[in-house]
Amino acid sequence: MTYIDGFVIACPRANREKFVDHAATIDAMFLEMGALRVVECWADDVPDGKVTDFRRAVRAADDEDVAFSWIEWPDKATRDAAFAKMMDPANTDPRMDPAKNPVPFDGKRMIFGGFVPVVDLAV
Repeated sequence: MTYIDGFVIACPRANREKFVDHAATIDAMFLEMGALRVVECWADDVPDGKVTDFRRAVRAADDEDVAFSWIEWPDKATRDAAFAKMMDPANTDPRMDPAKNPVPFDGKRMIFGGFVPVVDLAV
């Protein structure tokens, strides 16, 4: 069964193109390591909630928008192996070098997690 990683990020609007460039670089690595699909989305219709919402969840500032992303893996084992390889201190892939591919958002406010699909409908 597939496995999904989900992410919610606050990113400065001024860094939108930097976000897209960074994501395209890192997402290519996910695909090389077995991901089936990677989707990066920029906020378009994200309302303020009365109790909570996407913006509050990541403490988005007035000059920031929310990005919502997910990675679809064939299974959790493939995902775990890919993450282990990417985070390995011995990994010398230049795409993982923050000096060459700087993260254009505050990673401390990123929300992320792995999910097992329980309903999967398609047309």
